[in-house]
Amino acid sequence: MGWDNTQYLKFKRERTQPAIDLAARLTVENPTDIIDVGCGPGNSSRVLKDRYPNARVLGADSSENMLQKAKADNPDIEFVMLDASGDISGYNNRFDAVFSNACLQWIPDHEKLLPRLFALLKAGGTLAVQIPMNFEEPIHKILTELAEAEEWRGKLCIPRQFHTLTQEKYFDIISGLTDDFEMWQTTYCHRMPDHGAIMEWYRATGMRPYLEALSGRDAAEFERQVRERVAKEYAVRKNGEIIFRFPRFFFVAKKSM
Repeated sequence: MGWDNTQYLKFKRERTQPAIDLAARLTVENPTDIIDVGCGPGNSSRVLKDRYPNARVLGADSSENMLQKAKADNPDIEFVMLDASGDISGYNNRFDAVFSNACLQWIPDHEKLLPRLFALLKAGGTLAVQIPMNFEEPIHKILTELAEAEEWRGKLCIPRQFHTLTQEKYFDIISGLTDDFEMWQTTYCHRMPDHGAIMEWYRATGMRPYLEALSGRDAAEFERQVRERVAKEYAVRKNGEIIFRFPRFFFVAKKSM
């Protein structure tokens, strides 16, 4: 199944807003080089280029499907195939800002990953990261509980899908890299027209690995069970819409001169 830029961009405005909010906290003056790690279909790279039009923005992603869309929509931005879980030391000391919006949760071993990303910075550069922190939200609990149920456990023999740490662990990692950093969390209250919209949102991201691991018939039944529980957990408001809460964790960390 893989990443699907069309599915992902069904909620382009909502998915881009955290990138806008994170970019607004960058204090880098007159940057010449910025890398967007996990750029996806290029919406976050576009935010960076609009904020810093004179900078060279490099969008990096490991999905060819996402990169094709990014290149088509943003001819003024360079995009490269890059797996941030591998050796990226060839880019060390090159960037004024290393930016990553809703990507790192897919990459393992953050205790080693964050120092590698920090090494990409020039002296005085800034690492800016946003990671979903929605483990306590109904949709995440639904997926976890269903995957662990007897009916699905044997069919979903897949490795851990999210590698997010606690905020306290991120604090310890970052404070070992620099004294100049800040962290915060924002909960976005997205307005959804119906329960089907929540399913469409998660089909592109959090539910994708489970559907990929199942056959067509099993995937349809798993999705049906998810939707049934989503309808119970997310109340319809008086105007017919649904509040889809999505907590996101942010941090910016500056490398010493």
